[in-house]
Amino acid sequence: MMLFDSHAHVDGPEFDGDRGDVLARARAAGVRRMVVIGAVGDPTSAERAVALAEQDPDIWATVATHPHDVEKMTGDWWAVHERLAPHPRVVAIGETGLDYYYDHSPREQQQVAFARFLDLAHRVGKPVVCHIRDAHDDARAILKEGRAGELGCVIHCFTGTPDDARQYADAGYYVSFSGIVTYKTAQPLRDAVPLVPRDRLLIETDCPYLAPIPKRGKRNEPAFIVHTAEVVAQCASMNIEDLARQTAENAARVFRLTPD
Repeated sequence: MMLFDSHAHVDGPEFDGDRGDVLARARAAGVRRMVVIGAVGDPTSAERAVALAEQDPDIWATVATHPHDVEKMTGDWWAVHERLAPHPRVVAIGETGLDYYYDHSPREQQQVAFARFLDLAHRVGKPVVCHIRDAHDDARAILKEGRAGELGCVIHCFTGTPDDARQYADAGYYVSFSGIVTYKTAQPLRDAVPLVPRDRLLIETDCPYLAPIPKRGKRNEPAFIVHTAEVVAQCASMNIEDLARQTAENAARVFRLTPD
């Protein structure tokens, strides 16, 4: 069984003490490929993600600034993303988007940055990875205006309603499920899974956050994705081997990688 963790933050300081062991456990669990998201805080995250992808042939990177942090963006931050976006190990622009739950940055600034990152994705010809929380209507409008369907679009760590999932799928976007789908309170997410066509399903850890049951409360890591895969497979009426193969194929397609 080959699993693809489509959204991980293993470049972060949470893994500095045992990153090699974490990656070894991932491979032992069947995780053959992963995308590391260079978008946490300032652009040193993007630099770390790209450096990690340069060192490991089974890891790729993204670059952007998370919507939480766009209020802090300077011209220098944008310059880093512009420089790194064309890098051959960078497979997407992200995570970018809107977060109206925390509102750590003003909503207007989030919207402006989101549109600008979509423009960058068009200029480098790469897909976009989106963080959207409690902002689905505004996000869909920006994605439509930004012609995200032409790029390839991933709605990462989906937390909307089943109808939101259907609308994203109808727009041609990929919908990714994290460990949240395993939580007792997450029945709406489980109900959303079968509404996403199988060829648009993705799975992720978003590690070190959101460890799935039975690992909840621990630092999440890519090896734990098997628990998320088990639940998503059940919801999609698939066995886990088929779900793993399908989501790995989907990730390779949207990130424009050769099939493994």
